[in-house]
This record gives sequence, structure tokens and C-alpha cells, in this order.
Amino acid sequence: MNRFDLTERDLRSLRIFCAAAEAGGFAAAERRLNMTKASISRHIKEVEERLGVRLCERGPAGFKLSAAGRVALELTTNALNSLERIKPEIDAVRAVISGTVSIGTVEHMLADPNCRLVDALKELRRRAPNVQAEVAVMTFANLNQALRERRVQVAIRGMYRKERAFHYQKLFVEDHRVYVANQAPGEKLLRPQLVYRPHPFVEETLATHGFERGPEAAGLEAIAMLVEGGGYAGLLPEHYVELIAPRFDLRELPDSPVFHNTICAITEASRPLSRSAELFLEILEELHASDSSLSNRNSAR
Repeated sequence: MNRFDLTERDLRSLRIFCAAAEAGGFAAAERRLNMTKASISRHIKEVEERLGVRLCERGPAGFKLSAAGRVALELTTNALNSLERIKPEIDAVRAVISGTVSIGTVEHMLADPNCRLVDALKELRRRAPNVQAEVAVMTFANLNQALRERRVQVAIRGMYRKERAFHYQKLFVEDHRVYVANQAPGEKLLRPQLVYRPHPFVEETLATHGFERGPEAAGLEAIAMLVEGGGYAGLLPEHYVELIAPRFDLRELPDSPVFHNTICAITEASRPLSRSAELFLEILEELHASDSSLSNRNSAR
């Protein structure tokens, strides 16, 4: 039986393949890896020759993983994650927490006064100075993909519907409503089209509340611009509208639906967490639990 023993160069080539696959092509990976496209292509060709399969198609039609490439990406990502856990796990034996915590969050999360993410990062640094935190801000769709592809360990976003593949740690609740630009006195109120973005609440609003679909927007700022400048309606978080209130005069549509969005720290249920990620989740739970206790005490007065 032939054995497939990985060399140091094979390992480096597989890392480069993963980076190219995650970036979606050689051009994007070129910037991420600080390597030329020719060098990236050479490494991937070498590992393809070692494995005896074509991992991806590249050319004028773009970059696309083959069936073997998708399998190789998943297995290599898992193997590299295991390698990266060796030192943190050994450190844990010595009661030292180290390693990296990769966190992904949706945009404008810090604008919500209930968000304690910055406080959690400060406390993580105090308790575990050897841990390095990485934070990426993404769209809802990109964050889901990053979590599934294990490019982030913890995703901070709304729960919407529960999926068995994920574990949800509840943090706080934010409200979403439909807003329009404030009209001049006497101006006739019309039901405007709803700005579209790929989001569960937008889909539900269009399906059940009688709105016509308007232009597509990427991100909350784009929605706000179209609402204020284009005369459309837009579904926005309440805290974000309060944030931009000094500049834009938006108001809630009288018959607006209200969505209560439970913001969670989401992790993959089948993925063992590093001690550094566990500590970060513990800190988030402590901070938001204390907020809930304070809120309950104030309500009882």
C-alpha cells in the first residue's frame, strides 16, 4: 500500500490552496498571501500532482472548486485547525490560555447600546493576555458562510431560526421596524416600495405585509440612503435609526411590522472550541447576564 506522507512544502501548498479557495480566486489570495498569482498557481499545481486530482478550475471563466477540491478544502481546514490547537492545548495543561479567537459580526453592532462586545474584548485581554482576538465585520450572508467554512469561531448575529448545526448563546434583543423619510406637512402618504437585501426579516415583510420589492441594497447605510433620498421604505434596526437621527429624519411607518431580533453568539455545535473561545463566550455570558439582572431590578422599582 502506498503511503501519502506530507512534507513541509505540501503543508504550505495546502495552506495556499485553502487561502485561494476561501478568497474565491488567485487575485484575492494574492493580496491576502502577499504572493504572485504565478507562485500561488505553482503551489496548487504541485499539490494536485501529489494528490492525483484537479482541485479547482481557474481561467477566464473564473475560479471554481472541483468535487475533489471541496473535499480537500474541508479536510485540510480541519487538519490545519487541529495543528493550530496544539500549542494552546499544551498551554492549557500549564493553566495558560493562548491562541487566537476569530470573531465575526454583522455591521453596526457596536451602535446598539446593549452590545457588550468591546467590553468582552477588554476583559478577555485582562484575563488572558496571551490570546489574540481577530474581528471581522461582514454581511449576514457572508457571516453565515464564514461560520460554516470555519473561518470564524464565534459569529455575533441574530438567531432568526435555529439550526441544529449551531449552538446559540443569547446576548440581547434588538428591534427592527420599517422606516420612511419624514414627509412635509400636507404631503400625501403613499406606500413606498421596500428596499431589498437578503435578510430573513426583509423576506418576511415582503411576503406577509403587502410591500412591493424595491431596489437592492448592500448594508444598512445603503438602505438609509435610499429611504431618505429615494423615497423608499426600509427595514432597519431601531438603534441604527437613532444613531443617524442627527443627519437623517426618518420615521416609523404607522403600520410597520416589528421584529424582535435575538442577538446571539453562535458557534458550530460539532466543532470543539478552544479554551480561548470558551473563555470569550463565558465573558460574554457574564456581561450580558449582569445587564439582564440590572434591567430586572430597575423594572421592579
